[in-house]
Amino acid sequence: MLIKRADGRAARQRLSSAYQGLSGGGMDRRGFLRQAGLGGAGLAALGSLGAGRARAANEATPDLADRNAPLQRIKNVCTHCSVGCTVTAEVRHGTWVGQEPSYDSPINRGTHCAKGASVRELVHGDRRLKYPMKLVGGEWQRLSWDTAISEISAKLLEVREKAGPDSVFWLGSAKFTNEAAYLYRKLGAFWGTNSVDHQARICHSTTVAGVANTWGYGAQTNSYNDIRNAKTMIIMGGNPAEAHPVSLQHVLTGKEVNRANLIVIDPRYTRTAAHATEYVRLRPGTDIPLIWGLLWHIFENGWEDKQFIAQRVHGMEEIRAEVAKWKPDEVQRVTGVPGEQLKRVAQMFATQKPSTLIWCMGATQKTVGTANVRAYSILLLATGNVGATGTGANIFRGHTNVQGATDMGLDVTSLPGYYGLDENAWRHFCRVWGVSYEWMQGRFGSKALMEMPGIPTTRWFDATLMPGEQEKTAADGEAYVAQPHSLKAMMVFGHGGNTVTRIPESIKGLEKLELLVVADPHPTTFSQVSNRKDGTYLLPICTSFEMDGTRTASNRSLQWGYKIVDPIFESRNDYDVIHALAQKLGFGAEMFKTIEVKDGVVSAESILREMNRGLWSIGYTGQSPERLKLHMEHQDKFDLVTLRGRPGTPVEHDTYGLPWPCWGTPEIRHPGTHILYNTNLHVKDGGGTFRARFGVERNGQTLLAEGSWSKGSEIQDGYPEFTVAMLKRLGWFDDLTAAEKASIAANFGPNIDRAAWSTDLSGGIIRVALEHGCSPFGNAKARAVAWNLPDPVPVHREPIYTARPDLMAKYPTLPDRRGFRMPHLGQSIQARSTTVVKDFPIILTSGRLVEYEGGGEETRSNKWLAELQQEMFVEINPADATERGVRDGGWVWVAGPENGARIRVKALVTERVGRGVAFMPFHFGGFYQGEDRRGFYPPGTDPIVLGESVNTITTYGYDPVTFMQETKVTLCQIRSA
Repeated sequence: MLIKRADGRAARQRLSSAYQGLSGGGMDRRGFLRQAGLGGAGLAALGSLGAGRARAANEATPDLADRNAPLQRIKNVCTHCSVGCTVTAEVRHGTWVGQEPSYDSPINRGTHCAKGASVRELVHGDRRLKYPMKLVGGEWQRLSWDTAISEISAKLLEVREKAGPDSVFWLGSAKFTNEAAYLYRKLGAFWGTNSVDHQARICHSTTVAGVANTWGYGAQTNSYNDIRNAKTMIIMGGNPAEAHPVSLQHVLTGKEVNRANLIVIDPRYTRTAAHATEYVRLRPGTDIPLIWGLLWHIFENGWEDKQFIAQRVHGMEEIRAEVAKWKPDEVQRVTGVPGEQLKRVAQMFATQKPSTLIWCMGATQKTVGTANVRAYSILLLATGNVGATGTGANIFRGHTNVQGATDMGLDVTSLPGYYGLDENAWRHFCRVWGVSYEWMQGRFGSKALMEMPGIPTTRWFDATLMPGEQEKTAADGEAYVAQPHSLKAMMVFGHGGNTVTRIPESIKGLEKLELLVVADPHPTTFSQVSNRKDGTYLLPICTSFEMDGTRTASNRSLQWGYKIVDPIFESRNDYDVIHALAQKLGFGAEMFKTIEVKDGVVSAESILREMNRGLWSIGYTGQSPERLKLHMEHQDKFDLVTLRGRPGTPVEHDTYGLPWPCWGTPEIRHPGTHILYNTNLHVKDGGGTFRARFGVERNGQTLLAEGSWSKGSEIQDGYPEFTVAMLKRLGWFDDLTAAEKASIAANFGPNIDRAAWSTDLSGGIIRVALEHGCSPFGNAKARAVAWNLPDPVPVHREPIYTARPDLMAKYPTLPDRRGFRMPHLGQSIQARSTTVVKDFPIILTSGRLVEYEGGGEETRSNKWLAELQQEMFVEINPADATERGVRDGGWVWVAGPENGARIRVKALVTERVGRGVAFMPFHFGGFYQGEDRRGFYPPGTDPIVLGESVNTITTYGYDPVTFMQETKVTLCQIRSA
């Protein structure tokens, strides 16, 4: 236990409302198991901890005859982290009565973590929103769905008329299915704004930007299963033992069976670090100096992969020049890590191959997050550890479908499939959606706004508090939002309000909004953290267990989840609510023109088919509903390590989940791509090259691969992206069928030569490229130098709030600038560190717990998980605790350097954190600066466990490329309460 708890009696009293009598001393084991719905096998597997049934609390208990009725077993995907564990539900007469942890799944193989084992409780509904509600005069009132949708739509249209479409912020969710995420981004487009975002902004937007700007795609290159092939593993900025527990079975198998090195680099001695063969403790915020320190030893000793660099990497000489500055003494001065330890790690990673680098939010949630990711990627390139089994960037995403929701365009910089926002991208999707480009442009305030990235979720409250261009006064100077009006309304689907930094500022933003709509199974922090009195609506959305659809795991595999039970109470699924909103907003017919809707019920399969028709850029085209359902039916037919379907089975040759890119139409039966950029396989067999998305030449040097190509390629050298013009030059144009030529001609007319592999709706260009053994996106070198980023070569920049102001002059943050329609401060904020550090000398970082997930409203409402971790806490080193008179288990105030903010939490005195460093989890809410906010939730919906949010005291600081928030390095002070 992370917190020392009181004895059993006190704990039972504290959680009596959660137990609901199940822990009474008079109940024998058989009676407890019967009431909890646990069978012996399920208990042994920890697969059925959730006690609740999938029905309303007042539903009659099935009689004995019902209990003996046959069980229906239905598969879905765990709604927590992105590992993609299958959950097998046992359903009797529409009630979810039992759960198995799906022994057939090649991902979780009959295992669950604490969260996965208790998911049935999420559908029980004890603390779920039961019906739509509205805040009137500070009191929650019940209303019907029709009334709620009508009132919300009317207010949205009123705001649109007064302030334009960009005055509404659409906040989506990594909890969405792929189909819901796609629909939500489409809803934003038809409304007329690019201010459509989701949780990836605050977890892996810097990963997407960093790796996409290195080798082409912003995603994990390999898979959890493939980690078993590695001989050396570095986990840096991640704690999968708690954040992604089932993934650890693959990591530990690699360590124990393959006898691999497991190096954990982290400021905190985590539960993952306890498994390491080598633990490296660094000062928070010094990832780049540490990576360059590793590369210094690699280059100094000639351990780099010279052939790989020559053939497949551009710009490594510029990296060498930067790395040369980071001699062991300077690395130790900045990071605190001894040179000899780094040399040992560098030699293992570069010579005991294959090697993989695993990271998560410890790397990404920084003011230098994109640069960190780029440095990690460059280390992999320098050692040749990309594009083969056991290698790669294994990037563990946080939420169930954060990968898929990002792929689907819940990102203020792009349409679905990472197409961007330029006119060509919009014209492509207008063809997919069956509307004219001119009509779509008319939905936006202007063509400029249509092609401009929107407001990110990290800054929505700033965009609410600052005036727009038509609202600014002379006194406002340049501190305004670069759109006509500030934000006036916010639609929130499946996103917690306590996961974003600077909560005191967000509360001001909430209180200024004219309309706030929270659509979620739970009311979330948004419903109670501010002192709003009117204009807030709560819409009960069902969980993903109560609807059909796909989710994409971190390894890019898609899985079909079947609806286990009908939505409970009055909850509805995302598809139907989005459709109802579109109808009331006046564009339902256009938006759902090619999607099947019957009596207001939207078909998930038809949404996926539309995705298949349009998402050529990342290969979301071969994963038809039929193929994905076949995989779920035959999970046991896939190899555990290669993820390939076994010969002689219905899924022969397929890779499990058809990980993207899965090229061409479903009829081509491309197997999916297990390992990105793997030249050892034919592209029709899942092979590939680095993507040619940055041109063919720079400064007189080729950007195309030299002497490297994928197996079976008819072009045995580098080549650019495929277009009709390229097919003609190669003499392959007539390989297109008549129907394919007709489709291209119809869409591009006289500009047919400009039709490209990613915008050809027929799929013909991709098909022809594959037939000739070529990657549709070309064969290029990866970029060690990314000239379009603020730092083309990653450089160390001290955190904005640094405990080492002596390093600021040599390693300053970037100057103040603008981005994402708003001011973005850098050096002007960092200058405060010189004085702030005297009063706030402890570095504060945050992270995950195994018991809870995300903002925690869902998991802290789960009685089984709530018992495991009952209080918010701060980890403090014994030396720091002694200096402050802080006792283990005692109450303390933790104060931050902005807004006079402070939070009251328990102290956990531990050497997990080094001296001068403190750690807090980010899953808590319901208290605000010592105030209990439980009474502000709608009655009966407050989570079992409440606590202060660490983001009350986290501070300003954003990555310049994505506006990722800084949560891993700020400053604080800790005093006894």
